[in-house]
Amino acid sequence: MALLLVAGSIGLAACAGNPNTGSIQSTVPTPTETQEEPVKAELTWQAAKAQTQAMELEIAGLIPKDKVASVFQKETGVLLSCNKTDHNWNGWIDIALTADANVVEVIKSLELHYSGGSFEVTTRKGIDGDYQVHLLGTAPGEGYLIGRGLTPNVIRIDSGSPCFTLPEGIYPGGDF
Repeated sequence: MALLLVAGSIGLAACAGNPNTGSIQSTVPTPTETQEEPVKAELTWQAAKAQTQAMELEIAGLIPKDKVASVFQKETGVLLSCNKTDHNWNGWIDIALTADANVVEVIKSLELHYSGGSFEVTTRKGIDGDYQVHLLGTAPGEGYLIGRGLTPNVIRIDSGSPCFTLPEGIYPGGDF
């Protein structure tokens, strides 16, 4: 019986918290108290894909609606290697512009929008000489290449997600 009373007293004392604060406090030490780095949540390929596709749509949404004829976002993509252990998800979205829209002007407006923000913005000429804008994210592997699509008056945004580690046993080939 005495053991039960002692155990009950310890349990109640733990629930009472610090009497000087007036509230219950965690007894788990914080990273500052233990001098450890906080644990980072692992990015899954599904979350990386969703985040990247959302960014594709955000970029496409910056194009004035009166200049957009249609938007087609590829549902699946592929995984490419970032290094020996990590991969990133890669996909694309096509934005067909109206006949009166100028592809290069629209691409330059997207460049201007992202200049000075969280992306590193660079420009280049593609293999066909067309103007392209590359948005390089802060996370390894993250980037968006904005340029002329495969058909006239289409802008294609090729995208790559931040790098992530695939779970054991998942083969990186095929569609994701």
